[in-house]
Amino acid sequence: MNHKAITSTQNQLVKQIIVLKEKSRERKKNELFIIEGQRELSLALSANYHIKAVLFYSELISKETIKSIVTSETELIEVSKEVFQKLAHRDTTEGIIAIAKIKSHSIEHLKFDKENPLVLVAEAPEKPGNIGALLRTADAANVDAVIIANPKSDLYNPNIIRSSVGCVFTNQVAIGATNDIIAFLKQQNFSIYCAALQASVDYHTQDFLKATAIVVGTEATGLSNDWLNNSTQNIIIPMQGVIDSMNVSVAAGILIFEAKRQRKFN
Repeated sequence: MNHKAITSTQNQLVKQIIVLKEKSRERKKNELFIIEGQRELSLALSANYHIKAVLFYSELISKETIKSIVTSETELIEVSKEVFQKLAHRDTTEGIIAIAKIKSHSIEHLKFDKENPLVLVAEAPEKPGNIGALLRTADAANVDAVIIANPKSDLYNPNIIRSSVGCVFTNQVAIGATNDIIAFLKQQNFSIYCAALQASVDYHTQDFLKATAIVVGTEATGLSNDWLNNSTQNIIIPMQGVIDSMNVSVAAGILIFEAKRQRKFN
């Protein structure tokens, strides 16, 4: 296990990490992204992400602690306080910043180990906080996959990793175009339940025991006609307040946990 040190904020690797944090196109071009925090790094390792290097600030975490987390092939780089402060996205990063290899999230790579999988589909989510919350909700319900259709944000955006508290690593995630995802779900005999106002019935009246995809759109525009035209049934959460909408991750949580309740949380 190599171990070197960086003390200058002008170091080339420091500059590369900053670019990887800030620019989606650089992450895609280099197939690399940045992980901050001990919990997030541990979750990524559990999900078999390849970690190229770990930078650490020894005042916050010891080299021995990091060695107990990563494999012997991972390069360890000790950094100065100035370098760490330049790189850290938040104050509670625990002294760890890792460079990791991006995984493929092709729809064809989805694997289900049961006959009646439950998946959450989100079309065109844009706000990193909402995407992170959807991933946390999906992890809490232990859904079989999260599918993001026509994404507006890069999955490895640091704000998504942070707001998901690492659940970007704990969920099986696929990304693709709406039409390709619909074709995949139909081929796999999924019932498609779209959260929509048009031609909808109360969500709790439906049977979610078979292979089920629960599909949510954005609060601003809802779902595209492609989903509505291919829906098994549109479903709605009855609203009892003054306004007629709620945060997409809250709505997704209500719908997913109704499916889990019907399945006796299996």
